[in-house]
Amino acid sequence: MILKQYKQHFFKELESVFDEMEIESFFFLISEHLHEIKRIDLALNPNYEILDEDVEKWNFILSELKKEKPIQYILGKTAFYGLDFFVNENTLIPRPETEELVEWILEENKEYEVKRSVLDIGTGTGCIPISIKKNRPNSTVFAIDISKGALEIARNNAKQNETDVLFIEQDILETKSLNEIKELDLKLDIIVSNPPYVRNLEKQEIKKNVLDYEPHLALFVEDTDALLFYRKIAQLAKEKLSENGQLFFEINQYLGKETIELLQALGFQNIDLKKDIYGNDRMIMATLK
Repeated sequence: MILKQYKQHFFKELESVFDEMEIESFFFLISEHLHEIKRIDLALNPNYEILDEDVEKWNFILSELKKEKPIQYILGKTAFYGLDFFVNENTLIPRPETEELVEWILEENKEYEVKRSVLDIGTGTGCIPISIKKNRPNSTVFAIDISKGALEIARNNAKQNETDVLFIEQDILETKSLNEIKELDLKLDIIVSNPPYVRNLEKQEIKKNVLDYEPHLALFVEDTDALLFYRKIAQLAKEKLSENGQLFFEINQYLGKETIELLQALGFQNIDLKKDIYGNDRMIMATLK
Protein backbone atom coordinates (compact mmCIF):
# COMPACT_ATOMS: atom_id res chain seq x y z
CA MET A 1 0.00 0.00 0.00
CA ILE A 2 1.20 3.53 -0.74
CA LEU A 3 1.73 5.47 2.49
CA LYS A 4 0.17 8.60 1.04
CA GLN A 5 -3.07 6.67 0.46
CA TYR A 6 -3.03 5.40 4.02
CA LYS A 7 -2.59 8.99 5.17
CA GLN A 8 -6.00 9.87 3.72
CA HIS A 9 -7.57 6.97 5.61
CA PHE A 10 -5.71 7.96 8.79
CA PHE A 11 -7.03 11.53 8.65
CA LYS A 12 -10.61 10.44 7.93
CA GLU A 13 -10.65 8.02 10.88
CA LEU A 14 -9.42 10.64 13.36
CA GLU A 15 -11.11 13.83 12.15
CA SER A 16 -13.98 13.50 14.63
CA VAL A 17 -11.56 13.19 17.58
CA PHE A 18 -8.64 15.55 16.86
CA ASP A 19 -8.03 18.70 14.86
CA GLU A 20 -6.14 18.56 11.58
CA MET A 21 -2.84 19.87 12.97
CA GLU A 22 -2.81 17.21 15.71
CA ILE A 23 -3.57 14.44 13.23
CA GLU A 24 -0.79 15.60 10.94
CA SER A 25 1.62 15.69 13.87
CA PHE A 26 0.60 12.14 14.83
CA PHE A 27 0.99 10.91 11.26
CA PHE A 28 4.57 12.09 10.89
CA LEU A 29 5.58 10.96 14.39
CA ILE A 30 4.36 7.48 13.47
CA SER A 31 5.92 7.47 9.99
CA GLU A 32 9.26 8.39 11.49
CA HIS A 33 8.85 5.80 14.25
CA LEU A 34 7.84 2.93 11.95
CA HIS A 35 9.71 3.77 8.74
CA GLU A 36 12.29 6.43 9.63
CA ILE A 37 10.65 8.62 7.01
CA LYS A 38 10.11 12.32 7.65
CA ARG A 39 7.74 14.83 6.11
CA ILE A 40 10.29 15.96 3.52
CA ASP A 41 11.08 12.33 2.61
CA LEU A 42 7.44 11.61 1.87
CA ALA A 43 7.14 14.79 -0.18
CA LEU A 44 10.14 13.71 -2.27
CA ASN A 45 8.90 10.12 -2.53
CA PRO A 46 5.08 10.29 -2.78
CA ASN A 47 4.82 6.66 -3.92
CA TYR A 48 6.56 5.25 -0.82
CA GLU A 49 5.07 1.80 -0.23
CA ILE A 50 4.47 0.06 3.08
CA LEU A 51 4.12 -3.68 3.62
CA ASP A 52 0.95 -5.43 4.80
CA GLU A 53 2.59 -6.03 8.19
CA ASP A 54 3.26 -2.30 8.42
CA VAL A 55 -0.39 -1.57 7.68
CA GLU A 56 -1.28 -3.78 10.65
CA LYS A 57 1.01 -1.70 12.87
CA TRP A 58 -0.56 1.50 11.59
CA ASN A 59 -4.05 0.10 12.20
CA PHE A 60 -3.18 -0.82 15.78
CA ILE A 61 -1.81 2.66 16.50
CA LEU A 62 -4.86 4.19 14.84
CA SER A 63 -7.20 2.14 17.06
CA GLU A 64 -5.32 3.31 20.18
CA LEU A 65 -5.48 6.95 19.07
CA LYS A 66 -9.24 6.62 18.62
CA LYS A 67 -9.40 5.82 22.34
CA GLU A 68 -7.50 9.09 22.90
CA LYS A 69 -4.51 7.27 24.31
CA PRO A 70 -1.51 9.62 24.22
CA ILE A 71 0.71 9.09 21.20
CA GLN A 72 3.75 9.08 23.50
CA TYR A 73 2.43 6.01 25.37
CA ILE A 74 1.54 4.27 22.13
CA LEU A 75 5.03 4.76 20.70
CA GLY A 76 6.68 4.33 24.11
CA LYS A 77 8.83 7.43 23.81
CA THR A 78 8.87 11.21 23.57
CA ALA A 79 11.30 14.08 23.08
CA PHE A 80 12.33 16.45 25.87
CA TYR A 81 14.95 19.19 25.79
CA GLY A 82 16.54 17.73 22.68
CA LEU A 83 16.77 14.22 24.11
CA ASP A 84 14.72 11.04 23.64
CA PHE A 85 12.93 9.54 26.63
CA PHE A 86 11.08 6.28 27.16
CA VAL A 87 7.62 6.70 28.72
CA ASN A 88 4.92 4.33 29.91
CA GLU A 89 1.88 4.28 32.16
CA ASN A 90 4.10 4.62 35.25
CA THR A 91 5.34 8.06 34.20
CA LEU A 92 3.87 11.41 33.33
CA ILE A 93 4.57 12.55 29.80
CA PRO A 94 7.19 15.33 29.97
CA ARG A 95 5.77 18.68 28.93
CA PRO A 96 7.08 21.89 27.34
CA GLU A 97 6.52 23.81 30.59
CA THR A 98 8.97 21.49 32.33
CA GLU A 99 11.49 22.12 29.57
CA GLU A 100 11.21 25.78 30.53
CA LEU A 101 11.95 24.88 34.14
CA VAL A 102 15.09 22.99 33.06
CA GLU A 103 16.15 25.95 30.93
CA TRP A 104 15.74 28.29 33.90
CA ILE A 105 17.85 26.05 36.16
CA LEU A 106 20.61 25.81 33.54
CA GLU A 107 20.56 29.56 32.94
CA GLU A 108 20.83 30.29 36.67
CA ASN A 109 23.78 27.89 36.87
CA LYS A 110 25.48 28.56 33.56
CA GLU A 111 29.06 28.58 34.84
CA TYR A 112 30.10 25.43 32.99
CA GLU A 113 33.13 24.68 35.18
CA VAL A 114 31.30 25.10 38.47
CA LYS A 115 30.31 21.76 39.97
CA ARG A 116 26.76 21.68 41.29
CA SER A 117 24.99 19.05 43.36
CA VAL A 118 21.39 18.59 42.27
CA LEU A 119 18.42 16.61 43.61
CA ASP A 120 15.16 16.10 41.69
CA ILE A 121 12.24 14.95 43.83
CA GLY A 122 9.45 12.99 42.09
CA THR A 123 11.50 12.36 38.99
CA GLY A 124 9.14 10.27 36.83
CA THR A 125 10.90 9.67 33.52
CA GLY A 126 14.03 11.35 34.88
CA CYS A 127 13.68 14.09 32.27
CA ILE A 128 14.73 16.91 34.64
CA PRO A 129 17.89 15.40 36.19
CA ILE A 130 19.01 13.72 32.96
CA SER A 131 18.65 16.96 31.00
CA ILE A 132 20.57 18.87 33.67
CA LYS A 133 23.34 16.26 33.77
CA LYS A 134 23.59 16.15 29.97
CA ASN A 135 24.02 19.92 29.81
CA ARG A 136 26.09 20.32 32.99
CA PRO A 137 28.20 17.12 33.01
CA ASN A 138 30.31 18.30 35.95
CA SER A 139 27.26 18.27 38.20
CA THR A 140 26.49 15.51 40.69
CA VAL A 141 22.86 14.61 40.14
CA PHE A 142 20.41 12.58 42.24
CA ALA A 143 16.73 11.80 41.75
CA ILE A 144 14.00 10.39 44.01
CA ASP A 145 10.69 8.74 43.22
CA ILE A 146 8.22 6.59 45.14
CA SER A 147 7.37 4.47 42.09
CA LYS A 148 9.49 1.41 41.22
CA GLY A 149 8.02 1.46 37.71
CA ALA A 150 8.95 5.09 37.16
CA LEU A 151 12.48 4.51 38.46
CA GLU A 152 12.97 1.62 36.06
CA ILE A 153 12.05 3.89 33.15
CA ALA A 154 14.23 6.71 34.52
CA ARG A 155 17.28 4.44 34.80
CA ASN A 156 16.75 3.26 31.22
CA ASN A 157 16.51 6.87 30.10
CA ALA A 158 19.74 7.78 31.86
CA LYS A 159 21.48 4.86 30.18
CA GLN A 160 20.08 5.74 26.75
CA ASN A 161 21.21 9.35 27.12
CA GLU A 162 24.61 8.34 28.52
CA THR A 163 24.21 10.26 31.76
CA ASP A 164 25.24 9.32 35.27
CA VAL A 165 22.30 10.02 37.60
CA LEU A 166 21.79 8.21 40.90
CA PHE A 167 18.14 7.20 41.32
CA ILE A 168 16.71 6.51 44.77
CA GLU A 169 13.41 4.88 45.73
CA GLN A 170 11.90 6.98 48.52
CA ASP A 171 8.51 8.21 49.73
CA ILE A 172 9.21 11.88 50.23
CA LEU A 173 6.15 12.42 52.42
CA GLU A 174 7.42 9.77 54.82
CA THR A 175 10.95 11.20 54.86
CA LYS A 176 11.83 12.95 58.12
CA SER A 177 15.18 14.24 56.86
CA LEU A 178 17.09 14.01 53.60
CA ASN A 179 20.12 13.22 55.74
CA GLU A 180 18.60 9.80 56.45
CA ILE A 181 19.15 8.88 52.78
CA LYS A 182 22.66 7.46 52.82
CA GLU A 183 23.34 8.33 49.17
CA LEU A 184 22.81 12.03 49.90
CA ASP A 185 25.92 12.48 52.03
CA LEU A 186 26.60 16.04 50.87
CA LYS A 187 25.04 19.48 50.85
CA LEU A 188 22.92 20.23 47.81
CA ASP A 189 23.18 23.33 45.66
CA ILE A 190 19.89 22.77 43.86
CA ILE A 191 16.69 20.96 44.79
CA VAL A 192 14.03 20.81 42.09
CA SER A 193 10.61 19.22 42.00
CA ASN A 194 7.59 18.98 39.73
CA PRO A 195 5.33 17.32 42.33
CA PRO A 196 1.63 16.43 42.11
CA TYR A 197 -0.29 19.71 42.13
CA VAL A 198 -3.62 19.33 40.32
CA ARG A 199 -6.51 19.62 42.77
CA ASN A 200 -9.43 17.23 42.43
CA LEU A 201 -11.67 20.26 41.84
CA GLU A 202 -9.65 20.94 38.68
CA LYS A 203 -10.24 17.51 37.15
CA GLN A 204 -12.92 18.90 34.83
CA GLU A 205 -10.19 20.99 33.17
CA ILE A 206 -8.07 17.93 32.42
CA LYS A 207 -8.29 16.38 28.96
CA LYS A 208 -9.48 12.80 28.59
CA ASN A 209 -6.11 11.61 27.26
CA VAL A 210 -4.46 12.76 30.50
CA LEU A 211 -7.22 11.80 32.93
CA ASP A 212 -7.69 8.28 31.55
CA TYR A 213 -4.07 7.32 30.97
CA GLU A 214 -1.49 9.28 32.99
CA PRO A 215 -0.71 8.16 36.58
CA HIS A 216 -2.96 9.92 39.09
CA LEU A 217 -0.34 9.38 41.80
CA ALA A 218 1.87 11.88 39.98
CA LEU A 219 -0.92 14.32 39.14
CA PHE A 220 -3.47 14.91 41.87
CA VAL A 221 -3.59 16.25 45.43
CA GLU A 222 -6.49 16.71 47.82
CA ASP A 223 -8.33 20.03 47.58
CA THR A 224 -7.89 20.56 51.32
CA ASP A 225 -4.06 20.47 51.20
CA ALA A 226 -2.97 21.32 47.68
CA LEU A 227 0.50 22.49 48.79
CA LEU A 228 1.29 19.31 50.74
CA PHE A 229 4.32 18.37 48.62
CA TYR A 230 5.64 21.92 48.41
CA ARG A 231 5.56 22.34 52.18
CA LYS A 232 7.25 19.00 52.81
CA ILE A 233 9.96 19.47 50.18
CA ALA A 234 10.70 23.03 51.28
CA GLN A 235 11.01 21.88 54.90
CA LEU A 236 13.42 19.12 53.90
CA ALA A 237 15.35 21.53 51.68
CA LYS A 238 16.04 23.93 54.56
CA GLU A 239 18.49 21.56 56.24
CA LYS A 240 19.99 20.12 53.06
CA LEU A 241 20.63 23.09 50.80
CA SER A 242 24.04 24.74 50.87
CA GLU A 243 24.44 28.45 51.55
CA ASN A 244 22.68 30.32 48.73
CA GLY A 245 21.21 27.01 47.63
CA GLN A 246 18.34 27.15 45.17
CA LEU A 247 14.90 25.56 45.34
CA PHE A 248 12.97 25.26 42.07
CA PHE A 249 9.34 24.17 41.72
CA GLU A 250 6.88 23.67 38.91
CA ILE A 251 3.59 24.83 40.40
CA ASN A 252 -0.18 24.93 40.04
CA GLN A 253 -0.94 28.03 37.97
CA TYR A 254 -3.74 29.03 40.35
CA LEU A 255 -1.62 28.86 43.51
CA GLY A 256 1.35 31.09 42.79
CA LYS A 257 0.57 33.57 45.58
CA GLU A 258 -0.04 30.80 48.11
CA THR A 259 3.20 29.02 47.16
CA ILE A 260 5.18 32.23 47.56
CA GLU A 261 3.64 32.82 51.01
CA LEU A 262 4.49 29.26 52.07
CA LEU A 263 8.14 29.69 51.05
CA GLN A 264 8.37 33.07 52.75
CA ALA A 265 6.99 31.60 55.97
CA LEU A 266 9.71 28.94 55.86
CA GLY A 267 12.46 31.55 55.55
CA PHE A 268 13.26 31.38 51.83
CA GLN A 269 14.33 34.59 50.12
CA ASN A 270 14.66 36.07 46.62
CA ILE A 271 11.50 34.29 45.55
CA ASP A 272 10.87 34.61 41.83
CA LEU A 273 7.59 33.54 40.20
CA LYS A 274 7.81 32.94 36.45
CA LYS A 275 5.18 32.40 33.77
CA ASP A 276 5.31 29.64 31.16
CA ILE A 277 4.98 30.01 27.39
CA TYR A 278 1.19 30.01 27.78
CA GLY A 279 1.23 32.96 30.19
CA ASN A 280 0.41 30.91 33.29
CA ASP A 281 2.22 31.20 36.63
CA ARG A 282 4.20 27.96 36.44
CA MET A 283 7.66 28.10 38.06
CA ILE A 284 9.18 29.37 41.27
CA MET A 285 12.79 29.80 42.34
CA ALA A 286 13.72 30.56 45.94
CA THR A 287 17.06 30.93 47.69
CA LEU A 288 18.16 29.79 51.14
CA LYS A 289 20.63 32.21 52.70
